[in-house]
Amino acid sequence: MTQSNATEPAVNAQAKSLPARVVGILFAPRATYAAVAARPRWLGIFLTVCLITASTATALLSTDVGRNALIDRQIAQQESFGRKLTQEQIDRLESFSKYYAYAAPVLQLVAFGLGGLIVAGIAFAVFTAMAGGDATFKQVFAVVAHSGVVLAALSLFTTPLAYARESMSSTTNLAVFLPFLDDSSFAAQFLGSIDLVIIWWMFSLAIGLGVLYRKRTWPVAATMFAVYAAIAVVIAAVKSASTGV
Repeated sequence: MTQSNATEPAVNAQAKSLPARVVGILFAPRATYAAVAARPRWLGIFLTVCLITASTATALLSTDVGRNALIDRQIAQQESFGRKLTQEQIDRLESFSKYYAYAAPVLQLVAFGLGGLIVAGIAFAVFTAMAGGDATFKQVFAVVAHSGVVLAALSLFTTPLAYARESMSSTTNLAVFLPFLDDSSFAAQFLGSIDLVIIWWMFSLAIGLGVLYRKRTWPVAATMFAVYAAIAVVIAAVKSASTGV
């Protein structure tokens, strides 16, 4: 179990190779993030994460099962906001589906690149600019990039599962534990917006930021979880209002 207190200076951390950092983020996150903080190399891990997630997405979307599952998910997402798609709109989605596999690598690169910059920018603003921390933006971005290993690793399990189920609906959100709830209710929408995959990623990121800024993990994680829950409340409120519940 990872301890919460960051006591050892990051500058004394031993350098780790790229494969060691990939494995270490999953099994020894504190020591690995300490090595990242001391030597903030981000390009290799960024490309590795993008390669893994793009490969799994492309493999799935290269099949009829994957394309149909994504179309079903897009339709379900629109309906969750109270919007009923016409047959013409559905036909348009189906006509575009043959390009999904080609677009997947680009979308993954943009998502992790732009998303990583946004997350790193927020963390840098909060911990360095506002709280007076001494970490550089390069260090923060390197930590954020390494936290993506969690998402990449889980994609290796969730993608085959999506193919087997012929569905891209999440099997890791909290709503799956309470199947008796009305799908359109606020409670179901709220729980459906909380995903255990995202929680694991956020906790890993909290460990990294805690090591980098020499702070305890749990207060950082609790703050991130609170923001995540607040966003889920807003999404659930909009969806439940759109469906008239």
